[in-house]
Parts: sequence; structure tokens; C-alpha cells
Amino acid sequence: MDEFKVIEIKRSVFENNDKEADRIRARLKSEKTFLLNLMSSPGAGKTTTLKSTIARLKDDLKIGVMEADIDSDVDAKAISDTGVRSIQLHTGGMCHLDAGMTEQGLDEFGTQDLDLVVLENVGNLVCPAEFDTGSSKNAMILSVPEGDDKPLKYPLMFTISDVVLINKIDTKSVFDFDDDAVVERIHRLNPNAEIFFISAKTGEGVDEWCAWLKAQVQEWNK
Repeated sequence: MDEFKVIEIKRSVFENNDKEADRIRARLKSEKTFLLNLMSSPGAGKTTTLKSTIARLKDDLKIGVMEADIDSDVDAKAISDTGVRSIQLHTGGMCHLDAGMTEQGLDEFGTQDLDLVVLENVGNLVCPAEFDTGSSKNAMILSVPEGDDKPLKYPLMFTISDVVLINKIDTKSVFDFDDDAVVERIHRLNPNAEIFFISAKTGEGVDEWCAWLKAQVQEWNK
């Protein structure tokens, strides 16, 4: 019988990615640049939330945004209109960014003069949660229309997120959404997760979110 070798590819891929991600974090720490990995499902309001965040923080922080999509440059153009530096990353069909892809974007983008870089990851609640990008913190957006049961269906995303933004709270009169239930479900998976209820459209709750983010950036960049 022929002998053959079994290679655990998935484990190897994740291990190599994690090492690269740690190296990216060390590099960004030395540059005093905070990298926020922003994730959500498509249509949850990442770009709108980001624009509201930039409007409140751009006078206090030097901000840049890396937009990741399978194709198109719509989001990068929208962010460019806010006056901050932006770049579009095309993943070539990949449903996520890993550490290597993120570093390519950082190298092309240039980060040494920036306090905060936001990586708007590909819209997906599965793949982006599996790959460490080298970010300082992970944030995800759950919109009210998606339902309060999403932590039950996509536990890994909520487990690895340092902060969860519950967006589109201005639509609660239309959708059946239980605030207490979603908080309990998130904290069951991740007791340390910060949770902010916001409306990127009306601005409700965005100031509290921005105050938290600004404090995180300042602490990282000491």
C-alpha cells in the first residue's frame, strides 16, 4: 500500500495567518496607528455608519479608510467625499480579507501619518470572522431589520467582536426586535463586548460610539 501524507490545510492556513496578523499589529503599534476591522452583513449600514463616525472624529483624528469588496469602487468614492483618505481593495472573488491582503492594502495606503485606519471588510457574517486581519479591535454592525436572533445563527462573529453596533434603531416601530434579548445573546457569547444602539441615519447613539472609539485610539497610540 502506498504511503501518503495528510496535511491539515485549514489549521495551517489559520496558524500562518495569525502569525502574520500579530506582526501587523506590532507594526501598527510602533507606528501609533489604530486599525479597526469593521464587519457586517450586506446592507447593515457599514458605509453610512462610517460616514457618520468620520464626521464626528475627523477634526480630532487623522483617519483613513480601506474599503474591501469583491468588485466596484462605490464605497471608496462615498468615503472619499468625506474628505479623508480612502482606497478600494478588490478581493478577486474572496468573501473576506486575511492578514496578507490587509497588509498589501496598508503598504499601498500608507499609515504612518494616520491615527485611525478603518478596514471596511466584505459584507458577510461568516468568512470575515474566521480570519484575523491584524486589527487593533474588531467591530461589527447588526441592523434591526436583520433580527435579534443573529447571535444565535452566527456566533463566531459576535464572539470575536470587541464592539457591536445595533444600527437602524429608527426602524424599531416596523420590525419585531427585542433589545434585551439581543444583548443577552451577545453577552452570553462574549461577556466583554461593548454594545451601542445607534441610528446612522438620525445620529442617535453615534456620539457615544464615537467617544468609545476615540478613547480606544488614544489608548492604543500612547
